[in-house]
Amino acid sequence: MGGKSDKLSSKEKKSAAVKPAATKAKKVTAGTAGRKDTAAKTVKAPVTAKASATKKTVVAKTPAAKKSASSEKKPARVAKAAPVMEKVPVQQTAPAEEKKSVAPEMAENAPEMAKATPEMAENVPVVEKKPAQASRPKARAVYDESQVKHLDALEHIRLRSGMYIGRLGDGSNQNDGIYVLLKEIVDNAVDEFIMGYGDRIDVEVRDGRVKVRDFGRGIPLGKVVECVSEINTGAKYNDDVFQFSVGMNGVGTKAVNALSSYFRVVSIRDGKCAEAVFQKGVLASQKSGTLKEKQRDGTYFEFVPDEEIFGKYTFNMEFVEKRMWNYAYLNSGLTVRLNGQDFKSENGLLDLLSREMDDSCLYSIGSYSGEHLKFAFTHTNSYGENYFSFVNGQYTADGGTHLAAFKEGFVRGLNDFYGTSYKAEDIREGMTAAVLVKVKDPVFESQTKNKLGNTDIRQWIVGEVQSGLNDWLHRNPDAARKIQEKILANEKLRTELSAVKKEAKEAAKKISIRIPKLKDCKYHVSDGAKGENSMIFITEGDSASGTMTHSRDASYQAIFSLRGKPENMWGKKQGDIYKNDELYQLMMALGIENSVEDLKYSKIVIATDADNDGYHIRNLVMTFFLDFFEELVTSGRVFILETPLFRVRNKKENVYCYSELERDKAQARLGKSAETSRFKGLGEINPDEFRQFIEPETMHLTPVEISQLKAVPKLLTFYMGKNTPERRSFIEKHLLSNADIDA
Repeated sequence: MGGKSDKLSSKEKKSAAVKPAATKAKKVTAGTAGRKDTAAKTVKAPVTAKASATKKTVVAKTPAAKKSASSEKKPARVAKAAPVMEKVPVQQTAPAEEKKSVAPEMAENAPEMAKATPEMAENVPVVEKKPAQASRPKARAVYDESQVKHLDALEHIRLRSGMYIGRLGDGSNQNDGIYVLLKEIVDNAVDEFIMGYGDRIDVEVRDGRVKVRDFGRGIPLGKVVECVSEINTGAKYNDDVFQFSVGMNGVGTKAVNALSSYFRVVSIRDGKCAEAVFQKGVLASQKSGTLKEKQRDGTYFEFVPDEEIFGKYTFNMEFVEKRMWNYAYLNSGLTVRLNGQDFKSENGLLDLLSREMDDSCLYSIGSYSGEHLKFAFTHTNSYGENYFSFVNGQYTADGGTHLAAFKEGFVRGLNDFYGTSYKAEDIREGMTAAVLVKVKDPVFESQTKNKLGNTDIRQWIVGEVQSGLNDWLHRNPDAARKIQEKILANEKLRTELSAVKKEAKEAAKKISIRIPKLKDCKYHVSDGAKGENSMIFITEGDSASGTMTHSRDASYQAIFSLRGKPENMWGKKQGDIYKNDELYQLMMALGIENSVEDLKYSKIVIATDADNDGYHIRNLVMTFFLDFFEELVTSGRVFILETPLFRVRNKKENVYCYSELERDKAQARLGKSAETSRFKGLGEINPDEFRQFIEPETMHLTPVEISQLKAVPKLLTFYMGKNTPERRSFIEKHLLSNADIDA
């Protein structure tokens, strides 16, 4: 008995020796998990959709969190309808159930819809775990049938608006979303004109509200709601109804509806009409009836872009007018009436070039007009090439297969006419052209339709350009002679430049194999999707470039640092830029020393200080581009980086202000104790602080744009030319006193 007792005692001792170690290991593991949880809450980093969904599932189990989440819901504000441009009296005939709004049903489904939105998880307060709970296993998101949600088409457009209209913006850029909305509605009216219905379109843009009235056939009355709210619904899939439409995917009008706080459509056909009103994509009312007074058939649209989507926005009427002119040029015989002003063209693309160019044309503008292809062209003594390309009335800023085919056909046509083999760069140097092609089934590379992708159109465009150009040259012998003289001059200049380029390259090799002032990025335009957001910042001095170097994302953001003020190149010869060491290095950094088409970056961003020297350097760089590489500007590649002028802060918050007005508002909001700092140079901003000013989501970029090509030489001659007395008089007249300067 005693021996057995001793054995048991021995086993118990062994067990006692093992248990503390196991317990200790368990405690260490639990402690580590607890620290990880704490770190996850402390670090402020972007949350992926999956992570957000996980966090939301954990929090949703807590009643307090549910209450907090529900308290954040706010009732949607509805824009008040403005008076109609053209009154449409209606005698009510629709049954009562047609009037019923679907808003209540949407409201009932709102909680479920919220669950399907990952971003909403970021707004749910995090529930802190108690120390005792740290050892519990981490809850995982349930992934079953209940987690699969469905968004209707308009809800998806509001959630992923960038997929449908590209950028949002506030109206300061001509490609901002509010202009895309306007274009989508006017495009429909133009399509009616193309098919032979209605020769006038009335457009009104006032106080953020847009009204468009066409005089076409009108939407079939029984399909008004479907045509403006259901994707892939419309008559543009029927070639007998719309043969050369811009919008062939049934999305445009629906996107306008979804992204507007107020959207109204009225269709008029044969003395009857149908109306539908939407609020943020939700049907608010609909009715149909018979007109009391006779009106022309057609469709009326009225909408207000939603500030919840676009923020505070303003329509730049200069951009709107330019779009209306394009509609007129591309559709001879159509009158577009904008706010009472008529836009009309009888000669199409020839009128476009006549308006853009001045007396610098070397010969009368040439033009060709066929059933599916139209083009106009001329040459000047300017450097580079400029093109205005259109597909079915849509401006394609990035060109596409139709523009490439036009260039090829133009070179072939001239060489056939002269019986020579001139090089393409000699033929096209100094050329400006406008091209319009009508394609039955256009394939664009994105919803914003900036670049055509159809490959089957190349052969017939090349042949028709070649034939049309040959015919025009035979009928205009004087112009043909001047074109050949221009080609020979370009050839001579290219030969001279090749020697200068060779010397410049040899000099560059002696300095360094690499470009000394360039801090390059990993991906470029040639890398496809990885390089589509690539950009290069042109800065002044080592101080600014040092700040940006520590703040940038080296995968797609490059930096080129200027020594100071570059040489004023206005009025200089092209060979002079290859003799200027700094500008030659800038060309090499951009990859354009041989051709603009070799540009390495998607965006060129001029980033200078917000002082007099900074503005002067900015003007010198822009003069360099406008004089020798104008195509970079006209194709939308050059931008100005806007950095904050002021920082207003208190103990709780920092507010960065880009204007005196923003500064005053921030000071009023943060109170008298707030401290205000004025930033004069980029080097004064802390690198960690500066990072947010060059991140894609928060960066302020202003595009460098040209309203008319003919305005450029006059503008540069006055501000950058040798007319010093005249410029001094202008400066003295407009000089601000110290009392006028708010800094």
